[in-house]
Amino acid sequence: MSLNPRIAIARKLIFVAVALFAFLSPELYVSRETFAAKPPTEAQVSQSLTCQCGCGLTVGNCNMPTCSFSVPVRAEIDQMICKGMSQSQIISFYRHKFGEEVISAPTTEGFNLLAWTMPFIAIVVGGGLIVLAFGRWRSVAPASAPPTPAGDAIAFDPALRRRLEDELKERG
Repeated sequence: MSLNPRIAIARKLIFVAVALFAFLSPELYVSRETFAAKPPTEAQVSQSLTCQCGCGLTVGNCNMPTCSFSVPVRAEIDQMICKGMSQSQIISFYRHKFGEEVISAPTTEGFNLLAWTMPFIAIVVGGGLIVLAFGRWRSVAPASAPPTPAGDAIAFDPALRRRLEDELKERG
């Protein structure tokens, strides 16, 4: 099947345009150090800290206009950014000042690693227990009672029947 010459040319032009964009795009040549050199914004840092006023939100999302914690902390964060501090330095400052509870997400070190992994461990263990239970339920055959004939049509050995009748006559 041959392609229309216009479609073939259009495909080639699109390929060349994408290739030129990929090779000439300055974003592809930016290193991590260049991105790290950019100063953080107040919003980025304040999203990483939990407000201590009791609202349960981050410092950036605290909706109390006169909050005794988030309003001064935002001003301090702006001053620290102006001094040239990085986001990790600012967060570690507040972590040292207020403790672990000021960090909005647990760190991936030490005991906090358990906070990240525990939900996945619980899902795997729970799923394993469910599979194990279903496997046991399927493998155990239900105990069945021996089949009994319906009504009075119970079949006895004629010799046993005579013996039973003889014993009943003797007692009765």
